[in-house]
Formats: sequence, structure tokens, C-alpha cells
Amino acid sequence: MTEEVQNKTEWKENVILVDADYVDKVAFDLIVNFERMLGRPIPQADMAKWLECVALDGGLKFPTTPTEPIQQIQVVFLHQKQQMDNFQPSAFADLDGKAFSGPLGEFLISCVPVEEMVTAEDLFIDSMQIICNIGDVRRVMVIPDADHIYNKVRAGLRHADDNKHITVFSMQPMEGGNYRQEILGYSLMAALGIRGDELTINSK
Repeated sequence: MTEEVQNKTEWKENVILVDADYVDKVAFDLIVNFERMLGRPIPQADMAKWLECVALDGGLKFPTTPTEPIQQIQVVFLHQKQQMDNFQPSAFADLDGKAFSGPLGEFLISCVPVEEMVTAEDLFIDSMQIICNIGDVRRVMVIPDADHIYNKVRAGLRHADDNKHITVFSMQPMEGGNYRQEILGYSLMAALGIRGDELTINSK
């Protein structure tokens, strides 16, 4: 595992770990399919909107009073490409080290490239296990290439601390483990501006 992921000086309680190349591919497939289905252009996904939806699906709640501490959500993108072609903003060079704030809290973004000495699969699994074993981390949202490495994700989380709140995202329900599951497509559809009423109308 690269030192960039392992040696973070301060980990937040909430962490989103993303296989960025996989998520970008899924977004592209959704854009192509829904443009055909809805008969209208689908814009690039709103990165901030998507991350907020992932955090909500992962169990974070909106503050109920102005005096509540600001929630911080650490986002780690693992990537081989230079950008996410179907998101805005897209370039990892522009995203790395940046942060944005919204009603849910503050999102702090790190982008970690896959180096030549490790495979993307190994980097993801190693990163996931190390993050889940960090004492300060309480909530982890895991977005792997579930089409190819889901079994390794399940096995890698088998001995995770029971006190951790872990959610694994995939495009369809998968054989369960000691974690929650959420459907990745819902957050991506929201970020792409695809409304539920459009789907209802077009299904008639």
C-alpha cells in the first residue's frame, strides 16, 4: 500500500474509499442508457452531489441544530486514469487536496494513483483493510469494482471491528457480509440529474 494512503497524519471519523475508474465507467454506462431511455442529454455527474448522496447512504445525518459540530468526511480516490471523464470536476490534479462544504459537512479529498509496483485490486483491498483498522475511523463507505473484486472485499472485511459502521456499494445486491449494502446506482442517478418521475413516465 502506498505511503500516501497509509501515512495520513489525521484520519477523520468518516471515510469514503472509491475505485474512481470503476465509478467513472458506471457513470458512463448510466449516461448512455438513460439518454436512450429518456430521450434527452444527461450531463456529467455533479461530484459534490454524488459524494453527499454516498455519505447519506452510508448513514450520515444532516445536523439538526446550528450548534452541532461540523461533520468531516475524508474521501480517498484510487485511480489509474488522470480524470473521471463523466464527472464535474473531473481531473484528479484539481481534486487532490481540495475540500468543499455543504449541509451535511465538510468533504476533504485525496487522490492516490495506482503505482507500477502494485495492482489496482491489491491497492484497494490493502487500503480498505488499513482504513478499517484505524482507531479514529468510525464509519467507512467502500466503493469497489464489485464486478471483479467483491469476494475479496467481503473476505477483507470479515475481521473488521464490529464497532465500525461499514457500507459496501455495488450495482446490485450481493452475497452479504458483516456490513451494510447500498446500491451505487441511486447516488449516481441523483448526481446525473435523473429524476424518479422521469422513470415513472417513461415506464408507462
